[in-house]
Amino acid sequence: MNIQSESHISGQPIKEKPAKRPVRMVRWFIIVSLLLVVLVGGLVGFNAFRSHMIAQFFANNKPPPASVTAVEAKTELIPNLLTAVGDLVAVHQVNVTTDVSGRITDILFTAGSHVKAGTPLVQLFDAPEQGDLASFKAQATVGELQLDRAKQLASRQFGPQSTVDTAQAAYDQAKAGIAKTEALISQKLVRAPFEGDLGVRMVEVGQYLTAGTQIVSLTDLSVLYANLTATEKQSSQIKVGQTVRVKVDAYPGRIFEGKITTIEPQIQTDTRNIRVQATIQNPDRILKPGMFATTTIVLPDNPPVVTVPETAVDYTLYGDSVFLITEKKGEDGKTTLTAERTFVKTGNRAEGHVEILKGLKAGDKVVAVGQIKLQSGMPVAISTDPPPPVPAEPPRY
Repeated sequence: MNIQSESHISGQPIKEKPAKRPVRMVRWFIIVSLLLVVLVGGLVGFNAFRSHMIAQFFANNKPPPASVTAVEAKTELIPNLLTAVGDLVAVHQVNVTTDVSGRITDILFTAGSHVKAGTPLVQLFDAPEQGDLASFKAQATVGELQLDRAKQLASRQFGPQSTVDTAQAAYDQAKAGIAKTEALISQKLVRAPFEGDLGVRMVEVGQYLTAGTQIVSLTDLSVLYANLTATEKQSSQIKVGQTVRVKVDAYPGRIFEGKITTIEPQIQTDTRNIRVQATIQNPDRILKPGMFATTTIVLPDNPPVVTVPETAVDYTLYGDSVFLITEKKGEDGKTTLTAERTFVKTGNRAEGHVEILKGLKAGDKVVAVGQIKLQSGMPVAISTDPPPPVPAEPPRY
């Protein structure tokens, strides 16, 4: 059957139905897009609002000025000092020994005591020498009598002159024997060669000593030498008679003064240093030979220079600097104090002050305490607290 054969069926051709558009999907896409636009716009607006409020907060709420302690740079005289290391040695120090060998029969000293020059210290066995001395004294007595008799006979022409000469020679020989024996006896009695303090006893009674054996040390502590070294460049500034200040670790805070007495005329070729020796009086006998000493040579004064306390200088790898306090006018017309980092060139340091060779002038105010919390350009307020005290000079003795 087909359309042409069926009369009850219309002859119009069958048409396809048009496809419907997805209205619901488009609607959801539009809604999601609007939501995303609103969300992104809200985030951007919130961030802009937050940045504006933060900027406004910091603009209207400036931190208070940092409280610092300030000092003025001053023009003053810095002592011209030359510091070096050295050690102390005794002017007179010796290890007492014996000149001859012998057995100790008596020890006549107490270890650690103070003795005068010539004080007997040790007696060695000297009985044979004492016997020889008695024999020579007897010979001298007989020789003197024979000499007198020979002279009397010769004066009366009862005896020849040769008899007088023989008696004179015998008498002189006996006296020479006495002198030699007394010298041997004196070697058996060991005495202190000079006044000083004895050390630890190194011998015992009955001990046999060979020549050169150490008995005890003897040191004169009344005067000491301070040996120090200076560089070749510094040698032109050092003169005999200059004052030398000595510090030792055993007595912190104390300064002992002396005078330069000797300057080595030759410079050591291996180190290019020159040896300097100062003499120090030690009436209290508290300084000991062998002590390590920090020495300071007082040189002639230099012209006055600009100085600040050492606490005001910040030492870094990039250079030395200070915080210079300057006055700055704000937009409101008010004057504020600001701290500006200023690089300086420093020189010598002494007694808590440092020399400023470049970067500051007398009268400039710098921060002495509180630099750790500062940055260049920060506002500051000067505290009423006093500046840190300069270390007091230790007492001199």
